Amino acid sequence: MIKASGLPHLTVHELRHAHATLLLESGINPKVVSERLGHATIATTMDIYSHVLPGIQEAAALALDAKLSGK
Repeated sequence: MIKASGLPHLTVHELRHAHATLLLESGINPKVVSERLGHATIATTMDIYSHVLPGIQEAAALALDAKLSGK
């Protein structure tokens, strides 16, 4: 079935990681991702997946700038 679909073969662990990565890259709140993964704390999620969000500080600064300047 996997070969017929043309999708790559993923283990259950790889599928879980892909799920979290795709959600975070799509801008889903990390708390929501943490809850979906069943992590005890958001810190666990961010320790594992923070590399997915390298531009998060810049994005936060730009969002704040836009709000303060009325853009």
